[in-house]
Amino acid sequence: MPLFFRKKKPSDDARKRLEYQMCLAKEAGADDTLDISKCELSEVPYGAFATCKVLQKKVLIIHTNNLTSLVPKSCSLLSLITVKVLDLHDNQLASLSADIGQLTSLQVLNLERNLLKCLPQSIGDLAQLQMLNVKGNKLKDLPVTVSSLRSLRSLDVSGNTVVELPRGLAHIRTLETLTLDASSMIYPSPDICSAGTESIQQFLCKECGIAYYPSSQYPLPALESDGGGTSVDGVDRAVHKYLEEEGEWQNKFLDYEKRKEQKMQEKLEFERRLNMGQREHALLVQQLNSQKDEILQTVREDQMRLEEGLTKHQRYLEEERLKLLQQLKQAEQGIASRIQKLLEDNQRQKQSSDILKSLENERIRMEQLMAITQEETEQLRRKEVAAAMQQMLAESYKNKLIQMTYESRRQDLVNQACSSLAEMDQKFQQILAWQQLDQNKAVSQILQQIEMQKAAFEALQVKKDLMHRQIRNQIKLIETELLQLTQLELKRQELDTETLQGVITEQRQALGYLLQQLLKEKKQREEELQQILLEMETKSETKQENYWLIQYQRLLATSGTCVWQEEGLEQQLVTLLTELSAEQYVPVFAHHRLSLRALGTMTASDLEKIGVAEAGLQRTILQRAQEILAVAKTIPELLRTEDTEFPAAPEPSAPCEEPPSPVVPMAPPLQWEKKSECVVCMEQETQMIFLPCG
Repeated sequence: MPLFFRKKKPSDDARKRLEYQMCLAKEAGADDTLDISKCELSEVPYGAFATCKVLQKKVLIIHTNNLTSLVPKSCSLLSLITVKVLDLHDNQLASLSADIGQLTSLQVLNLERNLLKCLPQSIGDLAQLQMLNVKGNKLKDLPVTVSSLRSLRSLDVSGNTVVELPRGLAHIRTLETLTLDASSMIYPSPDICSAGTESIQQFLCKECGIAYYPSSQYPLPALESDGGGTSVDGVDRAVHKYLEEEGEWQNKFLDYEKRKEQKMQEKLEFERRLNMGQREHALLVQQLNSQKDEILQTVREDQMRLEEGLTKHQRYLEEERLKLLQQLKQAEQGIASRIQKLLEDNQRQKQSSDILKSLENERIRMEQLMAITQEETEQLRRKEVAAAMQQMLAESYKNKLIQMTYESRRQDLVNQACSSLAEMDQKFQQILAWQQLDQNKAVSQILQQIEMQKAAFEALQVKKDLMHRQIRNQIKLIETELLQLTQLELKRQELDTETLQGVITEQRQALGYLLQQLLKEKKQREEELQQILLEMETKSETKQENYWLIQYQRLLATSGTCVWQEEGLEQQLVTLLTELSAEQYVPVFAHHRLSLRALGTMTASDLEKIGVAEAGLQRTILQRAQEILAVAKTIPELLRTEDTEFPAAPEPSAPCEEPPSPVVPMAPPLQWEKKSECVVCMEQETQMIFLPCG
């Protein structure tokens, strides 16, 4: 009983299709094709073999079934002696019959997508086989007898585990197409296999020691012939024998039909029990589905919670990103406003006629300075001026000497920790004596060398020049703004955004143009100072004694202290003008002895009368002065009125340091990691740094 019901029962549609195809093949005038594909067959029916034998069918199509073997136990391959095309793809064939070589008329054999692990040796007897397709099986190698297929045109072994080809393939001169998995091949190598069929054949011919000739030089014989008279006689005898066997099997088949009716009743009982088992199975499946639905509902709820949390986190990240972008935008706006302010200040200074007047006045003053009176010659303090020059020129030398002294003292302390302090003091006193001696020598040398006196005067003149100092301060401001722009661009690269890219580019171009103009003005001013120095040198050719010492003393007397301190100007007012880039008006305010309280009562027209021509600057000065006075009302200590005059200028000494550069209000810097990136190409790392020499 179990053996009878082991095979899967074909469906009604498959059974009807099989009956229809069998009837169609037996009709009068039917073609030479028998197509029983897609009939859910587990074995080839006996009737198919009988039909092919009696009606001499040439094409047998059995693909897309469940065949595990080609020939049933009650049949013989001799029934398919006339078949030329055999299509068995998409089945479950694990092996081919060893008698496959009996199909001497076979020209096409399609075994694609089966479970074949090997091919029988008799396959080499298929002398007329032109196409062999074993794609998608489990073959590990090809039999050596494949080389006997002298009519083979196409061979497909792809989709298998074949890694080596037999050398005998070189003897198949008619082979035109060889399909395989080139990447997994070992023999021949993957490179040769990837080059194509001709390359593979050339390699195999070389391995076998035979000459290679293209397949076009070996035309195939007429494949429709039966292979000669001898073969025909043998086939007739085989057919006659098979007809006798068929009669015997017909009787056996009738007995089988009777037993089949008896088994049908048993089959119905089995189906009844099977239905009961199926109902029980359906009940179990229903319970399993209900449990699965509960699990899916739980998973769905967890997924919803996760998605909700993820949405909240994404929303939070988006808010943080928007805040950061807003900070970047505010910083860029602040930079843009400061750049606009710098441009306006530069334009205002260019259009100001008072600067030209001050330049002319300064030129007149310099010409007056060139004239040396007898009184100044008598009052020349030679030693003090020489000491100041020595301090200007020998500052680096003294620092180096002090450094050497410090290093020597530190090394002595390390190496001679047990030495007496008296000896160390003696050495230090000796070094100080040497330093004083060098200083005295340098002072005497400066008194004698006119060129050194001239160099000291030139250095002090450049350092104390008001316009040169203003240009340097503006250059520092522009460099600071360029640094801010670079940091913003670096932050934008990290955020991967293109917001306000064009605006920053225009700002950088404007700052670059302004920086070039200021550098030109700085160079022009230095040339003017050099020209003045040449004129003074021309006038000094009268061989007047101590000419450059007197000029240096005069410059110290006029510039040793700040102008606004000499004139009694308030420090807060000076800071206000410096912040507004209006240092050129400091002498004007000092001349009129203006104070913050006086500015609080003045109007824009009053400032215009004293020489402040820019309307925007007038309003800004008055507004800032009123703000400072308002703060001073609550904190009186912030407003200091200097009623007493400053003490007289001290004795000539080294020039005082420049006041610190004005503090320009800046936006709070963004916190990010600074990277050493080139500010020119914005791609590579920094390889060179340019420092402003001043």
